[in-house]
Amino acid sequence: MADKLIISFEEYTKIVEKLAIQIHNNYQPTVLIGIMRGAAPIIDILSRILKLPIAYIVIQSYSGKGIEDQQGQLMFAREISSLANNEDFKKVLLIDDLSDTGLTLNKSIEWLKNYGPTKDFISEVKTACLWKKKSSTFEPDFCPVRLDSDPWIVQPTEHYEELNIDKIIKNNK
Repeated sequence: MADKLIISFEEYTKIVEKLAIQIHNNYQPTVLIGIMRGAAPIIDILSRILKLPIAYIVIQSYSGKGIEDQQGQLMFAREISSLANNEDFKKVLLIDDLSDTGLTLNKSIEWLKNYGPTKDFISEVKTACLWKKKSSTFEPDFCPVRLDSDPWIVQPTEHYEELNIDKIIKNNK
């Protein structure tokens, strides 16, 4: 099993804030597109800081029962979920939590550029993530933490993967 990098909520938000600064100083996106589920908390914070419309792409990339399963076949949802106008998709910032192998980000850019309803409005796609692992073949445009190894990153909400509602009810009595 790979080494684990355990991230507290406070540390997590600091990394997101560093990402926001990188984006603010170097790019003026017109929409933030998050790759679900990993980008959900990131895009929530960034959209509040940068005051930008958001969209979501739902992709299933890991299969299996445990939190440390291997990456499997990528499956994209049929549609982007967003209230952004088509014109907002001119300068896209595509966001994921991390660049593990690079496969998800590479395939997401390809999918996005071919997505019927918005493809004619997109003039530029840049990418952002919180962490880039050493073995990732993808180079994100914005990334505050570039790791010199390939640890399993335990994010602040990840423990919920191993809990069920009965255990949560019991813990909250």
